[in-house]
Amino acid sequence: MHRIILTLVCIFSFSTAYADADFDKWLIDLRSDALADGISSKTLDAALTDIALIPRVIELDRSQPEFTLTFAQYLERVVPVSRQKRAQARREEHRAMLDEIGAKYGVQPRFVVALWGIETDFGRVQGGFKVIPALVTLAYDGRRSKFFRKELMDALHIIEDGHISAANMNGSWAGAMGQSQFMPSSFRQYAQDYNNDGKKDIWNTQADVFASAANYLSSVGWRSDMTWGRLVSLPSDGIASPSKAMTLHDNKTKKLLPEWSKLGIKSADGSALPTRPLNARLVMPDGADGPAYLVYANYEAILRWNRSNYFAIAVGTLADSMR
Repeated sequence: MHRIILTLVCIFSFSTAYADADFDKWLIDLRSDALADGISSKTLDAALTDIALIPRVIELDRSQPEFTLTFAQYLERVVPVSRQKRAQARREEHRAMLDEIGAKYGVQPRFVVALWGIETDFGRVQGGFKVIPALVTLAYDGRRSKFFRKELMDALHIIEDGHISAANMNGSWAGAMGQSQFMPSSFRQYAQDYNNDGKKDIWNTQADVFASAANYLSSVGWRSDMTWGRLVSLPSDGIASPSKAMTLHDNKTKKLLPEWSKLGIKSADGSALPTRPLNARLVMPDGADGPAYLVYANYEAILRWNRSNYFAIAVGTLADSMR
């Protein structure tokens, strides 16, 4: 009950600031900075006229999860059999385009499809917020204002460059946009106009969506000659027992696959690990009692997309279902 009251107080306090002269001044300063950064008055008028702050955005930014999913629960929710089947179907539906894009950027198409599926259920769920008002709300709020002000400026540049209108720039409450859920800064750095129509359209044009995701991975170090990692089994005793393995689960210890084999680690089906001398580290997302994975350089690239072991393993798992 106290938590509910605190949330309501927070939202009410924020709401009362809407009529404040402080926000009007903040908006004037924002326009001035944007003009100085090369954004036209036309774009600013379209994006900021009659702008309204969104209390729900603050509520979502402040809220904490009511419970924490275990890794098994997360994987069941994010990579169910139904999504695996849809992923395979989408892979086949867009095979020619995905193969072409995969060859150009050096990224296996199954990983592009996996990211697409997990981020927006293959474009179905892109977020129900107008990005500019959401980012204005977060930039004005103050908790992470510096970060969101920069994202807001990047979003205004995207509109200025003609990729999408302010009215059609939709996304999540935190400003992640389109079928690939790029933040504006990621859009400006990685989005691609693959069909050469003059717009980097990650909302509606699948060629741009796929190429943008592939370009992101390629730009952060993706290697097309390897996979992401593998589920492994730990011996019940010896140096790599679950309890002792936890000492190697520090996000820093890397060993070649043959070295992990010498510690008694095998593939999940009990077979020997590959003999290829790939650098790998041990990831145990649920601790000593949960599953264990050996992950490679491509796993680190997925983490650049989203800094979550749960997310990265889910992407790899969904991608593996399409092999």
